[in-house]
Amino acid sequence: MVIGPGRALGVAALAAVALACGVPSAAARDAPEVGYDVSHPQCDDVLPGDPAFAVVGVNGGLATRPNPCLAEQLAWAAEEATGEVPAQPEVQLYVNTANPGQVRDLVTTWPTGGLTPYGRCDGDNSRACSWRYGWERAAVTVTDFFVPAAVDAGLDPDPARYRWWLDVETTNTWQTGSAPARARNRAALEGMTTRLTVIGAEVGLYSTGYQWRRIAGPVPADSPLHELDSWLAGATTLAGAREACERDPLVGGGRVVLTQYVEDGLDHDHSC
Repeated sequence: MVIGPGRALGVAALAAVALACGVPSAAARDAPEVGYDVSHPQCDDVLPGDPAFAVVGVNGGLATRPNPCLAEQLAWAAEEATGEVPAQPEVQLYVNTANPGQVRDLVTTWPTGGLTPYGRCDGDNSRACSWRYGWERAAVTVTDFFVPAAVDAGLDPDPARYRWWLDVETTNTWQTGSAPARARNRAALEGMTTRLTVIGAEVGLYSTGYQWRRIAGPVPADSPLHELDSWLAGATTLAGAREACERDPLVGGGRVVLTQYVEDGLDHDHSC
């Protein structure tokens, strides 16, 4: 997700030369239908103009940390997105996810109480506390990170006005090694999903099939995660992203509505 300012300017310069010669660049050719996702790695970068839609990361790489340039990137998304793809909201959001229950003694954010669908959390490494952890991380992300940044950017701060994606990747801290560990990971994601849906937000899941299976495993039909739509990562070209639209969604009952591919060091997004 990283593209440096020099690299971005270089891409723009090449595009200008290509257009001057009568040969449209790939960026110019794809612009009407392509969206981009950006977050803290792009804080110092020149962001592309006229995306069809934009997905902005609210966190700074960890579920407990804000994106330091969130307000600026939200303003960019609102000002630059063209709305050329009716199926995709012009400004969307994604949040980092995690479950540090196996190393809870090393963090200060593990919950010690609270009622959940899995019973009362008592501070142990349980599904109840995992669910509570996800709920609390989503609440902090919305209230402390997103809302102030949206106000600063001049956007509507109502979280229900946006589509929120849960970014589920192995680079974050997860419980591992067993089916019960994956069940606790699912509980954390369910807590986040429930917190967002309670306030009226639309929620989807971002991952690759491999990473999802490793982190969350199969999702029961009675889970709040069941039937959520998918945003699939892993493609390296627009053609590959189009093909990925035909893959299975991350969870049963959902649809693949968005796919991601990387071009010139920047995350591009294709609407299915």
